[in-house]
Amino acid sequence: MPPISAIPQPLPSTGRLGAVRSHTEGGARTPSVWYGLLLAGGLGLAAWGLGTRFPLIGGPVFGILLGMAWRNLLGLSPLFTPGVVFGSRQVLKWSIIGLGFGLSLGQVVKTGASSLAVTLVTLSAAFLAAWLLGRWLKLGGHLSTLIGVGTAICGGSAIAAVAPIIRPDDHETALSISTIFLFNVAAVLLFPPLGHWMGLSDAGFGLWAGTAINDTSSVVAAGYSYGTAAGDIATIVKLTRATLIIPVCIAIAFWTAWRNQHSETRLPLAAIFPWFILWFLAASATRSLGLIPAALLEPLHLLSQFLIILALTAIGLSSDLRRMAVAGVRPLLLGLGVWTAVSLSSLGVQLLLGSL
Repeated sequence: MPPISAIPQPLPSTGRLGAVRSHTEGGARTPSVWYGLLLAGGLGLAAWGLGTRFPLIGGPVFGILLGMAWRNLLGLSPLFTPGVVFGSRQVLKWSIIGLGFGLSLGQVVKTGASSLAVTLVTLSAAFLAAWLLGRWLKLGGHLSTLIGVGTAICGGSAIAAVAPIIRPDDHETALSISTIFLFNVAAVLLFPPLGHWMGLSDAGFGLWAGTAINDTSSVVAAGYSYGTAAGDIATIVKLTRATLIIPVCIAIAFWTAWRNQHSETRLPLAAIFPWFILWFLAASATRSLGLIPAALLEPLHLLSQFLIILALTAIGLSSDLRRMAVAGVRPLLLGLGVWTAVSLSSLGVQLLLGSL
């Protein structure tokens, strides 16, 4: 079976936005980027509402699911293609920049410095496991990277940040987010009883949950179900861990550029470098310096949340389930292996440091 990344792209090539033309009985019409954006935005609003009602699942996952349902049950006219492509790529970058306004890097790094050793070990374990298992399962390098970075750092947000750098097919992005989501739910259900069974302290469980569960909402749910102190520690550790997406994105950009030097398709580093991460840092610095009025912080946070839901909905609209089915259970096995490696390595480091 060929690697997933080798399967042809399902969407027609659009070239520059608006270049695709759809022909109807009344003549030719030129699609506008707004058609796809309005579709993704409408489904994104529904996903946001569902995520508010069911926070354990969350708006981004509902966005992926609604987009996939529309694409595979109703189809996607070429009229919507430019907007869907724009939403899944450009709006995705804007959403990551917007997240910077809600994160004070200095405070998080200072508060969570004690967790850095455990976090770095789990990060290394995730990438090593993703690489080894990805090769063994004969999965494409893009999917292995996305599942690895999603498990190692912060789930869908990390996948969204890395995707513009390595440029996977949209179905690979959707498949990796769906896989990560399944293990988020499993962690929320399994971690608290396992923590009690192992006799973990609040600090030990908080550090374990904060380093081994990737999505913030799942970390909060598992941490506070164990105890208030555990929830506080888990949240701080998780936020510290989320900041590592910056050096990871830069490292992946350099690695991608180096690999392209040895391939037929060469891309300069400037074309791959995640410039939007610099804007993310600028947004975070603006927040940290107190230059954003307090009254604007909540609206900016809500806007960034909606943009990421819209972008992931657009990715869902680009995803063909028939192509995803080709992968079978292999992505789930990869996700399980990486998640297990991260969970065990976190406990192992804490055991060695005597912090359980």
